[in-house]
Amino acid sequence: MTFLKRLMDLTCCLLITAVLWPVFIVVALTVLIRDGRPVFYLSERMKTPETGFQLVKFRTMRVVSNDSGVSGGDKADRITPTGRVLRRYRLDEMPQVWNVLRGDISFVGPRPPLRRYVEQFPALYADVLKSRPGLTGLATVAFHAREAELLATCRTAEETEAVYTRRCVPAKARLDLIYARNRTICLDIWLMLTTVFRRLPLAPGRQRPPNR
Repeated sequence: MTFLKRLMDLTCCLLITAVLWPVFIVVALTVLIRDGRPVFYLSERMKTPETGFQLVKFRTMRVVSNDSGVSGGDKADRITPTGRVLRRYRLDEMPQVWNVLRGDISFVGPRPPLRRYVEQFPALYADVLKSRPGLTGLATVAFHAREAELLATCRTAEETEAVYTRRCVPAKARLDLIYARNRTICLDIWLMLTTVFRRLPLAPGRQRPPNR
């Protein structure tokens, strides 16, 4: 990570914290009152092929003892009413500003994968994780809706795993590597704005990923 990119991350952390701390408190209290503890959901993610960290989110699901893998239609019944609202507006990801502040992730980069997928696709993630993972990125902007659509139709954990590894992992990796080859501060700013204002077009000169 370059000095300028890290400086931009820290500046954005300070600005977001200064502006959104009341929202953070309201969301935390809402989760606590309506859904109980824990308020936060911790998930091990990888920032390099060898190094993991605890990614922080607001909890949006009922707690179970044997949770694993990505969320598909098989987990839909575990999402709380509060969680549905938080996910819709991506408010559940607000605590990840802490991860940015710590240096676990940047604001922009490939989404940090679960350890199981890094171990399953070591060569692929060796290339993807040469970039610092991010809170958002090209794959998030261009493929998030398609990924949600694909996984929503899955009815078992096995089906979710098969669809994610066969159709989502390769598509997102291609986009992450495109970002790595073309990343600039201007591109990072555009991706951050596009994440917030979803009505912006995908990007000048970019095409949507194939729906396959």
